[in-house]
Amino acid sequence: MSKVFAALADPTRRDMVARLSVADATVNELAEPYEVSVQAVSKHLKVLEDSGLVSRTRDAQRRPVHLEDNVFDLMTKWIGRYKQQAEERYQRLDAVLEAMNADEATDDSDPSAASAKGSEDSAPHSTDRKSRKGA
Repeated sequence: MSKVFAALADPTRRDMVARLSVADATVNELAEPYEVSVQAVSKHLKVLEDSGLVSRTRDAQRRPVHLEDNVFDLMTKWIGRYKQQAEERYQRLDAVLEAMNADEATDDSDPSAASAKGSEDSAPHSTDRKSRKGA
């Protein structure tokens, strides 16, 4: 999986993958839109091939480059697993925030809770009592 993500880190390779998702192409066809040599495109394809994203076949004189869809299926499953875990964490966070908001709303609407809270705020702290005893 690391090789796949490393291969897709380069924008030129991502563009090649996008173009190959439409149709197979030769190295020369893939090199056309870029201002780089065919050798440079071949190096990019070698990285994609080493990661398992593409393969090369023979068709008479042509050597088309083919996108391997099964690698994307594996990536999708891998990403989906972590997406599900993230969604579950967000749902738990939403539940905690909802409970906090409900508690806050209850405190704001209950006058006895507000007066009890106010008396807590005005009560002397334990350090205040100790200083008075010592005085």
